[in-house]
Amino acid sequence: MSRIGTGWDIHKLVPGRDLVLGGVKIDSPKGCLGHSDGDALIHAVIDAILGACSMGDIGTLFPDTDPQYKGISSTVLLSQVMDSVREKGFRIVNVDTTVILQSPKMGPYKDEIRSRMAKLLGVGEDCFCVKAKTAEHMLGELGTGDAVVCQAVCLID
Repeated sequence: MSRIGTGWDIHKLVPGRDLVLGGVKIDSPKGCLGHSDGDALIHAVIDAILGACSMGDIGTLFPDTDPQYKGISSTVLLSQVMDSVREKGFRIVNVDTTVILQSPKMGPYKDEIRSRMAKLLGVGEDCFCVKAKTAEHMLGELGTGDAVVCQAVCLID
């Protein structure tokens, strides 16, 4: 049986933090504010996977009130989720994502993100898509380049 899940995450961008999306460090003067490394793309993917498997959400599994997750790489969280997914007998078919970020431009990073995420998910690169959009300088902090939004859809069987 095939199942679909969706995920969405938003993070404020602040100076003094690395911008990490899809497990890849992006050259930027600002990074995601968050309890973990703030990787909004992986967070959205985790929620999509968890939703497809009816396993809750990222905030329930990895609460930002738990000190063990302070500064943790989101790739570690994704690895733990994938272990649970496999234990339950599920398999990722494909994941489609969108990064909405005013700047920096994501074009130079999309291939590296796709490759990294496919490896983390245990799928071929043709089963992971990352698209990039801007907010066209509208929509408050997103349009001024002070936030990033990531969306994900996951199909499992």
